[in-house]
Amino acid sequence: MTDAMFDDTLLSDQDQDQNQDEDALVQEDRLWQANGWTARVIKNDEDEGWAVAMIKDGEPEPALVGPWTMGRDKKNPKPLDINAFNTLVKTANEVLRRHEQQLHAQLHKSVRVNTEGAAYITVNFDITPDEDEPYATLTAFDPYGEELAQVRALPTFKLSVASATAWIESGYRRPA
Repeated sequence: MTDAMFDDTLLSDQDQDQNQDEDALVQEDRLWQANGWTARVIKNDEDEGWAVAMIKDGEPEPALVGPWTMGRDKKNPKPLDINAFNTLVKTANEVLRRHEQQLHAQLHKSVRVNTEGAAYITVNFDITPDEDEPYATLTAFDPYGEELAQVRALPTFKLSVASATAWIESGYRRPA
């Protein structure tokens, strides 16, 4: 093996080691990073204890902040470990999922209106949040999922069986 070949091999190995170091995750007593999350143990300003903040990568605010266990000396926090971190990630993901479900429930509503015979019409009300001009859409579907009508509505429209029935009976005109 020539010196030039050896130098190239050595450099590429060093580059690989450096890249691995950059990709290495932080796993310290008060800071743990892995799986797209960062757990940070912080002093709890409200009392003498400690708290842990779970921050999803790329997000400015923590998804979860909760109390953290004191260490044996009753002064310092218990160090983070893999089991605690994994539990915190699971809990933070559940908090985010519940938040998304709540937001979805606020922005999307649906009612079923019985029509003559055994048929029904499903009316969906979907709010499109926008800082400048939020709006909503009313959409009617037949029992087979075929769209019957769609109109824009105010996001303050209150969808109920009665309001959906009135919309259908008006010939699907835009509600006032």
